[in-house]
Amino acid sequence: MIICCGLANKREFVTMNTLMRIEIRYKAQDLDGRSKKLLHHLKRRVTEDIQDLRLLDVYLSNDEKITPSNMEETFVDKVAQEYLVNEPFAKTDDFPGWTHLIEVAYRAGVTDPVAITAREALETVVGRKLTEERKIQTAVQYLIEAENLSARNYEQLQKALFNPLVQQAVCITREEWNAGSRPPTLYSYRVLPSPLKIDTFPVASMNDDELLELSRARLLALTLEEMREIRRYYSRAETIAERTASGLTEDPTDVEIEMLAQTWSEHCKHKILNAKITYREGEKTEEIDSLFNTCIKGTTEKITRGKTYLRSVFHDNSGVIEFDEKHLICFKVETHNSPSALDPYGGSITGIVGVNRDIMGTGKGAKPIFNTNVLCFADPGTKTEEIPEGLLHPQDVLAGVHHGIVDGGNQSGIPTVAGAFLFDDSYVGKPLVFCGTGGILPAEIHGEGSWIKHIDAGDLAVMLGGRIGKDGIHGATFSSLALNDESPVSAVQIGDPITQKKMQDFLLEARDLGLYKGITDNGAGGLSSSLGEMAEYSGGIKIDLHRCPLKYQGLAPWEILVSESQERMSLAVSTDQLDKLLSLAAKRGVEATVVGTFTDSGFVEIFHQEGPVGKISMEFLHDGLPPMRLTAEWIQPLRKESIPGDIDPQATLLALLADPNIASKESLIRQYDHEVRAQSIMKPFVGAESTGPSDGAVLKPLAESCRGITITHGVCPRYGDLDTYHMAMCAVDEAYRAHIACGGDPDLTSALDNFCWPDPVTSESTLDGSYKLAQLVRANRGLQDACITYRIPLISGKDSMKNDANIGGRKISVRPTLLISLMGIIRDIRKTVTSDFKTPGELIYILGATRGELGGSSLERLTGKSFKGCPRVFPGEAMKRYRVLSELMQEGLVSACHDISDGGLGVALGEMVIGGGLGAEISLDDIPGKETDTMETSQILFCESPSRFVVTVPEKHRKAFVSRFLRSGLSLLGRVTGDQKLLFSRGGKEVCRVGLSDLNHAWNSFNRRNQ
Repeated sequence: MIICCGLANKREFVTMNTLMRIEIRYKAQDLDGRSKKLLHHLKRRVTEDIQDLRLLDVYLSNDEKITPSNMEETFVDKVAQEYLVNEPFAKTDDFPGWTHLIEVAYRAGVTDPVAITAREALETVVGRKLTEERKIQTAVQYLIEAENLSARNYEQLQKALFNPLVQQAVCITREEWNAGSRPPTLYSYRVLPSPLKIDTFPVASMNDDELLELSRARLLALTLEEMREIRRYYSRAETIAERTASGLTEDPTDVEIEMLAQTWSEHCKHKILNAKITYREGEKTEEIDSLFNTCIKGTTEKITRGKTYLRSVFHDNSGVIEFDEKHLICFKVETHNSPSALDPYGGSITGIVGVNRDIMGTGKGAKPIFNTNVLCFADPGTKTEEIPEGLLHPQDVLAGVHHGIVDGGNQSGIPTVAGAFLFDDSYVGKPLVFCGTGGILPAEIHGEGSWIKHIDAGDLAVMLGGRIGKDGIHGATFSSLALNDESPVSAVQIGDPITQKKMQDFLLEARDLGLYKGITDNGAGGLSSSLGEMAEYSGGIKIDLHRCPLKYQGLAPWEILVSESQERMSLAVSTDQLDKLLSLAAKRGVEATVVGTFTDSGFVEIFHQEGPVGKISMEFLHDGLPPMRLTAEWIQPLRKESIPGDIDPQATLLALLADPNIASKESLIRQYDHEVRAQSIMKPFVGAESTGPSDGAVLKPLAESCRGITITHGVCPRYGDLDTYHMAMCAVDEAYRAHIACGGDPDLTSALDNFCWPDPVTSESTLDGSYKLAQLVRANRGLQDACITYRIPLISGKDSMKNDANIGGRKISVRPTLLISLMGIIRDIRKTVTSDFKTPGELIYILGATRGELGGSSLERLTGKSFKGCPRVFPGEAMKRYRVLSELMQEGLVSACHDISDGGLGVALGEMVIGGGLGAEISLDDIPGKETDTMETSQILFCESPSRFVVTVPEKHRKAFVSRFLRSGLSLLGRVTGDQKLLFSRGGKEVCRVGLSDLNHAWNSFNRRNQ
């Protein structure tokens, strides 16, 4: 019997009379690394009862002119692989012990990137275009040997191999196979056409309850006050007259309601950061009019003087700064948390290719040159029974998200150069998926600043790239809500980086030829967002939905408008350049379609099949949203605190190095291609064997110049348990000191803020909303205070404010998390400094005061206790140290530098030993700090006081180095040795001795578990 897992009864597999099916496998199983890796994963994730596994690639075509030789030539590596056409490998004697066959394909309407490439490859082989009716499909077949698989394990196996939100599968046991069951001859299901009638809603006559029900039923994610504002707009005599004259009813259409919901979503309008907030702290009450304007945008405005390198901030798809006289660089980091919770692979790959498009749509168009990612999950080692029903296992989320990041970057030819993995139980409801991209563009294009774009009345609106489908509908509004059992399947998408790469190359060519005037990406909200935003330049737009190219027929007009189907950009093209643009697009294999005209009418006017289906005032659409009015109340958390007590330094150091948040993630990071384009100077791993961690990335974007870029991050959510003000300051300090540690210029930096918060709006489901909002206020103020002192302008950012999951009657909220992503300039990449020990005999110094704070630390997480003291930044004191250290690096006096962060001094030294493959003798007798003489050894070793470094200095530079650090928190710790041992002493007594092999074993524990 065939089990159609995850499919409704109306969705049917279709049998076609004319079919070519080819199954491909490796001749020797040892050649197929995918099978080995998957078998290891399934044994760990499901059950050890799985003895063996074979993986087959399946390609299907229903074109009668496709021959077996065509399929062989296109898909088979004849040296390493073998194949069967219209015959199954499952019936051969090669793997007689298989017990379960599971074959997985994408659902109809979901992008299948391999099928798109396969279609193009077949067209090349056969020398003709395949018609739309002739389908190319792909599937993956798993033959599994598991003799004693329980029903529960069988269900877990299916969940581990496919996601029913985006995939369909057949599952056949050996008994069912013997009885005649087989996979279908073509994967599909009937796509029932949506009714093309336009729904209208009598909002002018709706009461409050009816307005809220409309918002809930259509997943608009709008509040009562926002729905009332819509009611007021459609009740105005002026609005009614305009609509009547345009041939529309008085009642708004579904097209208009959906466009308003997208434009007004939290995801797009950042309503909480722009809210009017009454903030209470003790006896003090104050009014805050927009945290964004006062703390984020206001920060940059306060330090703009002297920052002549800023070009475009908080205005375009990414922040733009000067790199040198002839080039600009830009940077953007997005979050893709909600879709990654439903489909980890699809969520993350659309996150990374989506932020690539932010760069492509910046100014006149920039070229993406690097990717970053910071990924936050629950512990992948969590037992299955501890995961709430309805949520994916963290190991599956990690594997899917990581796979998506790998494919999104590697297949686009964009190096993934920096980032982090973070594990905390609070991320079990929603992972946090931060995807970043940086780009480069000429300072001037056609005699004008490249950050400037033009869109004028009369210009044509052109949609470029992929086609529109049901995937990604309600993505913007869905991301503005908590995850729950009713979260929409339609919000899930799959990205196709190869299609997007072709579009990127075409756009750069068209840009340099001056074929378009304005550009932006189709991100959240699709055409509704991109064309609605572009129309602000000209003052209006007419959108012709019937002209839009579709993946398949049957989409309602409102679905065409708000679908977020991937690989799409929107252009403004003058009429005299249209033919040239369309001709170049056809030549480069990129679909380009005129879908509207920009106007100066003051309205967004929407048509379908030549009739009007919507008309909204530009002023109301973009400025009609009423500001939220919220209350925040800060109450200092009370903690029952303890002291470290009798902690074994050696065992603790090894345990910290093995902690998933600290341990090497080489098994994951090596799958990123950070060398493509040959611009990477500082790699993710450094040292003689490339095994030690770097503090960030350094890139050389121009072959003719030694000027470089640093990319670093700061994130420390556990500090927020004590005070989010200090958490934010520590995050800024972490990113900035890592930039300094790499050799970056302290005066040439810019940063992005990404807030991921649990719902901070008080409601029946969020009774502590006022406290969470107060945490947000304090985090913004900590961000501002640190950036102003360090003179780091904020140039872009993003916020995600509904990171909660309501599953099975239980609410799971993420820890308040602020990611700081910093892009800096290093004047000479030859002065880059890495973290690994270089030469025995060099002197080891610590820079910065040790204050003994253990609250929120890795040691606290390891022990499960609550310790005293929240790490605090003293930016004025730290800035002096950073400047001196930077000068000494440029003078060549420093051979190694590592910032002290997670795990404190002990872990930092352990990582430097691992990277260098050497040893060190360290004395803890003269540690800078007011009370270090009375601190316990564990406090000195493992506290996470910020703004500190460990550096090494050759003996010949000792005097020059020390003389520059008088009264600046400097102390000699010891020397680098060649005996591959890390030794700590205090008061003349040895307190810890760890060999390099033990350090390496602990450091690689995560890699062993995740191979």
